[in-house]
Amino acid sequence: MSDSEAVPDSYVAVADAPTLREEGRTVTNAEGTPIVVFFHEGEFRAVNNRCPHMGFPLEEGSVDDGVLTCHWHHARFELSCGDTFDPWADDVESYPVEIIDGTVYVDPDPQRDEPPTVHWATRLEDGLEQNLRLVLAKSAVGLLGAGVAPVEPFETAVVFGTKYREGGWSSGLTILTALVNRLDDLAGKDRERALYQGLVQVASDCADQPPKFDQEAFEATDVPFERLESWFRENIEVRDADGAERVLRTAVASDCSPEQLTELLTVAATDHRYLDTGHRFDHLNKATEALDHIGWDHPETADVLASLVRGLANAQRSEELSAWRQPYDLASRCAESFDRLDEMVAEGAGSEWTEPDEFTDRLHSEEPEQVYDTLDEAIRNGASVEQLARAVAFAAGKRVAQFSTANEFNDWNTVHHTFTFANAVHRAAQRAPSTPLYRGVYDAATNVYLDRFLNTPAAPVPGVDEGADPDEEIRGLLHCFEMEGEVNAAGRYAANFLDAGGDPARLKAELGGALLQEDTGFHTFQALEAGLRQFDLRDDPEEQRVLATAVARYLAAHYPTRREREQTFSIASRLHRGERIHEDGGGAEAAADDD
Repeated sequence: MSDSEAVPDSYVAVADAPTLREEGRTVTNAEGTPIVVFFHEGEFRAVNNRCPHMGFPLEEGSVDDGVLTCHWHHARFELSCGDTFDPWADDVESYPVEIIDGTVYVDPDPQRDEPPTVHWATRLEDGLEQNLRLVLAKSAVGLLGAGVAPVEPFETAVVFGTKYREGGWSSGLTILTALVNRLDDLAGKDRERALYQGLVQVASDCADQPPKFDQEAFEATDVPFERLESWFRENIEVRDADGAERVLRTAVASDCSPEQLTELLTVAATDHRYLDTGHRFDHLNKATEALDHIGWDHPETADVLASLVRGLANAQRSEELSAWRQPYDLASRCAESFDRLDEMVAEGAGSEWTEPDEFTDRLHSEEPEQVYDTLDEAIRNGASVEQLARAVAFAAGKRVAQFSTANEFNDWNTVHHTFTFANAVHRAAQRAPSTPLYRGVYDAATNVYLDRFLNTPAAPVPGVDEGADPDEEIRGLLHCFEMEGEVNAAGRYAANFLDAGGDPARLKAELGGALLQEDTGFHTFQALEAGLRQFDLRDDPEEQRVLATAVARYLAAHYPTRREREQTFSIASRLHRGERIHEDGGGAEAAADDD
């Protein structure tokens, strides 16, 4: 624009042009936007003064050969447009510049090519592809802060995770789905934390992994479901993942219902005992829950379900393990009941089963035959697969609540695997009940039996304290999470909070919020989600106390951690608010201010 022309309304004066030519750069605050203007190679260039990586002032950077370099982490930007050479840094915003009557004017609020929601959705994909933790944190904060529904970034991550990991569904997608399942428990920043934690796990799972190359569905889409199920089971039986995937994709292409697709998977998953210590069934459950969120009519439904096939085909089968064969042949005893399943179900048809008193104690028996007789009798008396799965899930949860800390630390995983497997079987029984699914219930009950020594001596379920104060119990619980070894105290505080009439919603929010600040692993996320899901299903206060105790004890056993992921999230949140984190060092105080 030449001299004497009118200044556009949106532009503001920022510098005297001759002075800026001589000094090379200047900083201004244009209508609340910090802008640095450079004179370089005969041109005036304006960009946001905050480095998009971590907010360091770009006025302190250097410009050479058209490249602006931030001196904090050496992020580089093409000066004329602000695009970065380093994807971990993000592009810096640039601003139009005009020279009018010897004055430099800048438009601090130009129309952008894309709205923030599109920008952060793109950055989410960048973060997933390149495993960039800070980019994922910024994306979670930016998307939810812009009002985007959590299911949208969740959908992006599910599609990414099933496409870019040859091994298929694994812990990352399981964690993400578990956290999205519990979003309603959380408020404020914890919802952003939950999304961020899940995204980080998916990106990490896929990092340096080859992508998955898909098999095709058969051209024939009029094959009866019963035949598809038989073919799928046969291919899983002989560990032919490619053949099984083609059958599964054909079932999806044939418009099989969600219940049929779930049954096809669960029947094959229970043809053998307790695959991969229960992980395969839990992955199956989480994949179906993911489709509940994004829709079973999603274009990538076949890809999501196909991501389970390799794991099912290659899984370790527990009947091959000595623990299931010696000193008591548990696998053969299960098979005896399985041979009678149709007969037992027919005998119980038309009967209404109510869980007897002491049912959990019978499932906790020292004698395996009593455990199996208890299950057989329940089915003959009309127990549905959902009812029986629910009862066994509670028995498994009580094992966690009474886990003896005299055991080795890794033994927590053993009772945990049983509980999360039992929870997954119960969820499948709600979704697609079938006679073969009783086999999963027997598998869970068998592991409840095998875990008996981990309750020796059994940690007592905390006694009722009706005089407890809810606020004090929550403070005590959170204090336990800051200390090592406060396992029993944590369980007591959680139970006594309920005794005092504390709101269960508050307890769930506090447990979730504490989890999300830790560098916890796969099992801890599972423990929270499964425990709270079973808690929500109960009306009996005593059962709720047991499950709350189980969750609190398991979490306390695994806290505190280094909290590196929380530091990254805190940085992203503070940058989103426009804070100058380079000036005060951030740290614990800043993290505490996030809420």
